[in-house]
Amino acid sequence: MAAGIVVLEPAAPPGDLMIRPRDRFHRGVARWMVLALTVLVALTMMVPFVIMILNAFKSPAEYSAHGPLSLPSKLYTDGLVNFWNRVNFPEKLVNSIVISGAVALLGTVVSLLNAYALGIGRVRGRLWIVAIFLFANMLPQEALIYPLYYLAKATGLYNNQLSVIIIFTVIQSAFGTYLLSSVFGTFPPSILEAAALDGASRWQVLWGVVFPISRPTLSVLVIFFFIWTWNEFFIPLVMLIDNRTQTIPVALASLQGDRLMDAPTINAGSLISLLPAIIFFLIFQRTLTRGITAGAVK
Repeated sequence: MAAGIVVLEPAAPPGDLMIRPRDRFHRGVARWMVLALTVLVALTMMVPFVIMILNAFKSPAEYSAHGPLSLPSKLYTDGLVNFWNRVNFPEKLVNSIVISGAVALLGTVVSLLNAYALGIGRVRGRLWIVAIFLFANMLPQEALIYPLYYLAKATGLYNNQLSVIIIFTVIQSAFGTYLLSSVFGTFPPSILEAAALDGASRWQVLWGVVFPISRPTLSVLVIFFFIWTWNEFFIPLVMLIDNRTQTIPVALASLQGDRLMDAPTINAGSLISLLPAIIFFLIFQRTLTRGITAGAVK
């Protein structure tokens, strides 16, 4: 009869039996602490929005009597109607959509062309040019407003939406060029060499190879450029003095006088003005997530 052979595995050291459960416990506690901190930060960020919603449906008399933190006793919608009629909200909405949409598309195209020349074309002095774009993106708008104002006056574009579109296209494309040139600098050379061997020109390489691969990153730039331009206030305030050319943030500022402020109407206007940006973000949220994930995988 063959004797049975029993193989005994070496026993785990006593220290492992004590350390592993403790490690799992500590990791679990750390995750719960991070989750609790994240929820706390999210709730803190939501406080201004909750206060805005409360005051948007509160009458001026109730706001003056009980302050901004009290709950409205009844639903007051006259503030929404007053804002809609006083600033001609549909007109301002169209202006903001046209300006933000044009800047988002033009800024992305200009960023793509610049980054293609710097990141793949290997222009001489590439690092210095990218540094200049980064420096231009860091300049405050207050430092640019005087030359931009006189330039718009000299070219006849003052009080014209085209001037704001051109200005923000250049400003946004400075950041886009810096970002895309860094991405294109790590572009696989084998793909470009294969396209060149097939007889593709530089324009064909750009639109047939580089553009399809970098489409997720470009979609993220379009979303960011649209939202950033939508929220711009200072340059449109200076460049657009006519009521029919102004954007929504400028229209909100027009509700506040030197000595009088209708807080419920301003909160109602802020609520209405925020809805298009939220809807735009919700529509393109999946595109934004895919773009960020694709960039992380690359």
